[in-house]
Amino acid sequence: MSVRVRWLGHATTVLDVAGVRVVTDPLLRRHAGVLRRRGGRAPRTSDWRGADVALVSHLHHDHAELGSLRLLGPVPVLAAPTSAHWLAAHGLHGVGLADDEWWRSPGTDVRVRTVPAEHGHRPMPHRPNAATGFVVRGDGVTVWFAGDTGPFPGLARVPELAGGPVDVALVPVGGWGPRLSGGHLDPLEAARVCASVGARVAVPVHWGTLHAPASRRLPPGWMDRAGRAFEAAARRVAPDVEVRVLEPGDVTEVRAAP
Repeated sequence: MSVRVRWLGHATTVLDVAGVRVVTDPLLRRHAGVLRRRGGRAPRTSDWRGADVALVSHLHHDHAELGSLRLLGPVPVLAAPTSAHWLAAHGLHGVGLADDEWWRSPGTDVRVRTVPAEHGHRPMPHRPNAATGFVVRGDGVTVWFAGDTGPFPGLARVPELAGGPVDVALVPVGGWGPRLSGGHLDPLEAARVCASVGARVAVPVHWGTLHAPASRRLPPGWMDRAGRAFEAAARRVAPDVEVRVLEPGDVTEVRAAP
């Protein structure tokens, strides 16, 4: 009655729940377009091999990297309907989920549905611009993967849409530069969102991983700040949320609530 969460950097996590391996926004190579992974190393293949399903929150290149998705093999790639259609047109097994539709992993109790997100900044001219979060339920545990989103009142509906309390929030707290564009959560906003959702455990993602080639001219240490800043903010505004800050490759296990 638990879920194992492994953070691979940026928005990529591997969830092992009830015998099903779920990979969120897979970025499994050393780069995403012009962006480079810190340290220049891709995640270990053993950390994500055997995926059963992938979730794609939106089609920005750092979240829907086609080379990484193809590495997973012919697994279902769950996304908003327009995104799934685009993914299928590019040779992937795109599965579109309507707003109130649950996808079930065959032969298991693991279910997945989309939940709202707002990420309308920096629209792409050649890819659909739908954005969504996801809820994963199984083995008595509920995980909310926020994708990319800014703060908005609809996030408070996540427990209602999930059908129960959120055990684990995978919440974005930064980006690939020291300044965030609209449609993102900074550490304080992310902490407030976790409080409004009532998350029991929060794992900060979308920070400390990617950088642009010009990053040598940016303030030193900026890549290390967001995770701990989120932890400090949660102590102030979300004291009931247990924060677990991971390093890329680290694993944490969250058991179902008593």
